[in-house]
Amino acid sequence: MVIIKKTALVYCESEFGLADGKTAAGLVRHSEIYRIVGVIDSCLAGQDAGEALGDKRNNIPIFADLDDALRYLPASPNCYIYGKAPLDTYISKAERSLILDAMEKGMDIISGLHQFFSEDREFAHMAVNCGVQIKDVRKPPALKDSHVFTGHIAKVDVPVIAVLGTDCACGKMTTAVELNNALNNLGLKSVMIATGQTSLMQGAKYGVSMDALVAQFAIGEIENAVVQAFEQEKPDIILVEGQSAVSHPAFMSSIGILKGSVPDGVILQHPPVRRFRCDFPGLAMPTVESEIQLIETVSQAQVIAIALSHENLPDAEIPTIIQDYENRFHLPTTDVLNYGCHKLIQALSDRFPSLNQKINPPVPLAPLPVLAMG
Repeated sequence: MVIIKKTALVYCESEFGLADGKTAAGLVRHSEIYRIVGVIDSCLAGQDAGEALGDKRNNIPIFADLDDALRYLPASPNCYIYGKAPLDTYISKAERSLILDAMEKGMDIISGLHQFFSEDREFAHMAVNCGVQIKDVRKPPALKDSHVFTGHIAKVDVPVIAVLGTDCACGKMTTAVELNNALNNLGLKSVMIATGQTSLMQGAKYGVSMDALVAQFAIGEIENAVVQAFEQEKPDIILVEGQSAVSHPAFMSSIGILKGSVPDGVILQHPPVRRFRCDFPGLAMPTVESEIQLIETVSQAQVIAIALSHENLPDAEIPTIIQDYENRFHLPTTDVLNYGCHKLIQALSDRFPSLNQKINPPVPLAPLPVLAMG
């Protein structure tokens, strides 16, 4: 079946390529339901979006504003996506005006914020008048459709792997998406469980935005998503996207993900040269050692591999840093955007031989060293 993607313009003023622009970056790199035709960020206007992220050129232009985009594009896009993920509770008056303008131009509005545009009287009225739709991706399920933990996760008999991290916006979703695609390309059936607004916008079939849930249902919603994916897709492996970090004092989503998905293994994402937590300049980053110890204390799962984010790293230094991490932690380590997912797939094949039997050709098996925590 051919999926016809809707065209979309992503708003990310002053944040594209930065931590709070992670939604825009994720959509530019991967989307199963939208064809991104441009990004709005006046600070980077004229650049290619792929190159601005440090990736390969992808021919997605960055525009100064909405009018600039509409003058350049051959047709008005189907959708206007709010592509920032700020800590702010509400958008600014200037951004409200831009959204109203986009609706007047006939564009549907897609948002992943906690502020639900569909419940805003002015926005709702404008949407009706313009014949467009508003989609709040982060809106939680209705109470009647919410789930508590049941224990049914015990019936899942395929590997469940959580991709966790040492901080917010450090590449967990990117690694999960890249690994999911790589596994499927090898002939395995891999399903990814979304736990944030960006991966839901990218088109993940299963999952929920964890940080929008009432605490009573957070663990149950993750369990339900994994069980539903297992029963309906009959996959060979399930990947669960992580959120924030188990050690992060401001967020609790990773604890819910660990408890609800009961993973059989964890891939840990880490930005080696980040000194302070994203959006919290007074909070120092945790060490990889301490995060591994915390994960393996909270859950029965072991960290089986490390994925690094190359933010603020010269390309020439990345191989040396990868080798250093492998020497220190005795775990396969890679940067998936630069070097692909081979090491992660090797780690999964070694830990779960049933996966290797379905890969054609099989990954050569080699025993993985075991991390000893002192």
